[in-house]
Amino acid sequence: MIWFRLFNPVQELILKNYNAVINGQISWVYTDDLDSAAYFYGDVLGLECTRDQGVARIFATGDNAWIGVCLAFAERVVEPEGGMISIICDDVDAWYQRLVDIGLSIDQPPQRLEQFGIYTFKVNDPNGYPIEFQQFIDDVPPIGKNQRY
Repeated sequence: MIWFRLFNPVQELILKNYNAVINGQISWVYTDDLDSAAYFYGDVLGLECTRDQGVARIFATGDNAWIGVCLAFAERVVEPEGGMISIICDDVDAWYQRLVDIGLSIDQPPQRLEQFGIYTFKVNDPNGYPIEFQQFIDDVPPIGKNQRY
């Protein structure tokens, strides 16, 4: 497969001709214990379960963005190494304190990562998937609709 970057006028023409519109995004994590994972995302993080498919549940993180948890099957296995879900928020310290107060073990308190312009901490879900809470601290506004970097 050849990857290439299209110039904006060409890209826009192609996207319009094919109606290639992205309406949202789901990040999937796989589990051997759906109830524990669903409890973490729903009750611990307070995310709304917008769809229960029996073997999978989908939790809203914002407008048109979700985290899906699914029982592992076939080639879909519990494999947290090398990935991370970042949740963008306005108050990292409040999230940190909330999770500490309910008894979650967090390796490091929030810290500034100047090279990325963020303030952040990480916690692992019951399957070991890292969940990062971050807020932007630099002068660059967060990426918005129709804004590209």
